[in-house]
Amino acid sequence: MPQPERIAIVGAGLMGNGIAAVFASRGHDVTLYDPLPAALEAAPARIRTVLSDLGWDPAALDRVSFQTKLESAVQDADFVTEAAPEKLALKQELFVRISESTGPECLLASNTSVIPIGQIGARMKDAGRLLGTHWWNPPYLIPLVEVVQAERTEPRWIAKCMDLLQRAGKRPVHVKKDVPGFVGNRLQHALWREAIALVDAGVCDASTVDQVVKNSFGIRLPVLAPLENADLVGLDLTEDIHNVILPHLSRGERPSPILCEKVRAGELGMKSGKGFYDWTPEKADEVRTRLVNHLRSVLKP
Repeated sequence: MPQPERIAIVGAGLMGNGIAAVFASRGHDVTLYDPLPAALEAAPARIRTVLSDLGWDPAALDRVSFQTKLESAVQDADFVTEAAPEKLALKQELFVRISESTGPECLLASNTSVIPIGQIGARMKDAGRLLGTHWWNPPYLIPLVEVVQAERTEPRWIAKCMDLLQRAGKRPVHVKKDVPGFVGNRLQHALWREAIALVDAGVCDASTVDQVVKNSFGIRLPVLAPLENADLVGLDLTEDIHNVILPHLSRGERPSPILCEKVRAGELGMKSGKGFYDWTPEKADEVRTRLVNHLRSVLKP
């Protein structure tokens, strides 16, 4: 049986804390780095809450250490995953420092959700050991991790990463081309673009869009995904439908005007109290709680 790896996580935000809990619960020693002392001070309580809520061994927290110096956090690691803010220049700088502070057999990964991995590793001399591991939020509940192979990524690191994630209880998938948004976010935001475009065109309101999704194809997605559904109804029928509908779908290459208007007006969603809906703190908390409870119920072993 493989020995537990030494894991270093760069960034003690929501994703970093969740990923730390996953690896620590599977017996790995984890070092969590963040340049902000306040973030690290809050991290143990957040990790403890995850372990408690999921019924995982609370002693897993003892396997997590905390560091405010990057080089010290990663120097002995077997696997480093970056979960820093989605800023390309920041990620590029981090990986130059990480690559210089780790050994040649240390696997490096970025948790970016949209930035191409090749761009992130553009300044690295040894980008062959860099790949993407896109965890979904919340990382301790959503099974999927997209393992993204950049142009310079050596194939052996893909196999090593897939094995590590499987042993951590995740469901890794191999994304063979390094395209912006990878697979999941391209699909998700294609849906979002059309949903916002329908509202912007006055076809329906936001509530109608969301009710249509929740009460029709959204219900069957967990057991009947898009390409399975195409095969089910027949590819000849799918072709006929596409001949009619595709010319009328949004082709917007920029964010929709209604989205830009709301952002300029400070209508940012739950965090500002207004977006496509009006939000009180209580309503926002109810949605978050409902989401976590749903995930727990459908993901029970």
